[in-house]
Amino acid sequence: MNNDIFRLNGAVAYDPAIDDWFHQHDRPLGRVAHHWFQLMRSCGDEVRELIHDGCPTACLGDAPFAYVAVFKAHVNVGFFHGAFLRDPAGLLQGSGKRMRHVKITAEAKIDGEALTRLIESAWADIKTRIENG
Repeated sequence: MNNDIFRLNGAVAYDPAIDDWFHQHDRPLGRVAHHWFQLMRSCGDEVRELIHDGCPTACLGDAPFAYVAVFKAHVNVGFFHGAFLRDPAGLLQGSGKRMRHVKITAEAKIDGEALTRLIESAWADIKTRIENG
């Protein structure tokens, strides 16, 4: 496990700017993103959030683990340490050193259970990274 942890300043228990962001993206794909971000928020009492690079981002303290982004034709559910997550359903895309994302389009069916497991795994992963320094 690579323990390099990217850190962000300003994460809080509840950021009203995120709700404003979702109001600005209140169309079908925005509602999809909102669903997945709500799941990130519900990972635990320690979840913190902020807008990073224009996207709602979920953190443990100052360490981000996941985000959502809405584009014209798709939503990305992204993972800051996605390259290290188990992905038996093959949902993750990308070839970066650490980050991966799941691309959700209006036309494609997404395996919701598998994506839920990825979010839960990303939360568990960041907790382990922080606990192990």
